[in-house]
Amino acid sequence: MRPPTRRRALGCLALLLTAPRLAFGATIVAVRVWPAREVTRVTIESDAPLSATHQLAESPHRLVVDIDGLELSPALRELVGKVRPDDPYIAGVRVGQYQPRVVRLVFDLKQPVRPQQFTLAPVAAYQQRLVFDLYPVQEIDPLLALVRERESAADRAAHQMQDALGELIARIENPGAAASAPAPLQTPVPPPSLPAPGSATPAPPSAAERARVDRLVIVALDPGHGGEDPGAIGPTGLREKDVVLAIALALRETLNAVPGMRVMMTRDADFFVPLQERVRKARRVQADLFVSIHADAFMRPEARGASVFALSTQGASSAAARWMAQRENAADAVGGVNVGTLRDPQVLSAMLDMSTTAQIKDSLKLGQEVLSRIGRVGALHKRRVEQAGFAVLKAPDIPSILVETAFISNPQEEARLRDADYRAKLVDALAEGIQRYFARHPPLARQRQL
Repeated sequence: MRPPTRRRALGCLALLLTAPRLAFGATIVAVRVWPAREVTRVTIESDAPLSATHQLAESPHRLVVDIDGLELSPALRELVGKVRPDDPYIAGVRVGQYQPRVVRLVFDLKQPVRPQQFTLAPVAAYQQRLVFDLYPVQEIDPLLALVRERESAADRAAHQMQDALGELIARIENPGAAASAPAPLQTPVPPPSLPAPGSATPAPPSAAERARVDRLVIVALDPGHGGEDPGAIGPTGLREKDVVLAIALALRETLNAVPGMRVMMTRDADFFVPLQERVRKARRVQADLFVSIHADAFMRPEARGASVFALSTQGASSAAARWMAQRENAADAVGGVNVGTLRDPQVLSAMLDMSTTAQIKDSLKLGQEVLSRIGRVGALHKRRVEQAGFAVLKAPDIPSILVETAFISNPQEEARLRDADYRAKLVDALAEGIQRYFARHPPLARQRQL
């Protein structure tokens, strides 16, 4: 056998030196930050699994993340610009090449956090994901937040009314000056917000606040999907998570204007909430009703009409209802759930399977009230309340329905969902149905625990 020439030897050496370099490391596909009062999520998406470690540092508070087997890239640097000023947890982020094959991320924190790190396998449109959820050290009491937010809203309204009345009196007393001088700019009064989670020990509830909590009628509104999970997407790109959030926010304003009624939302911005966490939130405030809002989709664009669903523990009422429940129940896989930190999954699963016959019966009554009202706004897909095993409807002690407002996959119905006037009519119908249910089935007196 002929010994290798010098040129061949150098070529082999070059391959040995460059091949690992060419095959080394993952490619960052995207970075995303989803801020919310309850949790901020940071997602790093890549074409190969990432391995990372993290540690907390103090003075000042920081979260330090080291990602192995990675080199700094422009895509990863984009994380710096993803942090929003109103993020309750992250003040900023720094990205650098800590070691030859280790990238370090340093998150400057606004307050102490409890970070959770986990990975998600490829699903739907996503590749490999490395996720960090930043939770507050001290969780906000949601019932107390409902009372204090309502009082803050009343204070703001009274202040605005006083400003408007003072301006009117000034114009009457001195009409010439009012006509010649430009109207003074009104300095907006920022709402007195709750203390940032974990930043300080919140004030304990007063006796008056406890009494107001017991008298409240609480409606849990659940805009579907959010954050990493866009839900269904219409022909022109309208995303389900956006349109149902707009509907829920408007419905919250309408219901909060009803004396004695208060809305708790499972999400009030664009972030993801796991299905079981949505149920837990409603139960934590001991809600009197739970209404999950969605926008339907189907493989054929001609499918149309709104639907209302209640829970079934004995199989779906139709093949379409079964298919719909399977699609909605898959949201956790797309949105991303840290299964390692579920609160005792076996016990929680058993609890959620305890939905009573009475709860389903009340849910059907609520569903019929809502269905009859939204049927006056647009077409109905089915004229009766359907039933299926929706995970998000499994609060055992809260009448719960899921409303599919329209088929976002239908071009005409997508256009209606995009129209603010149509959404306003839909909101009025939903509010009327909810109020009619309470008029016929007043909620029982409660002793809510703060």
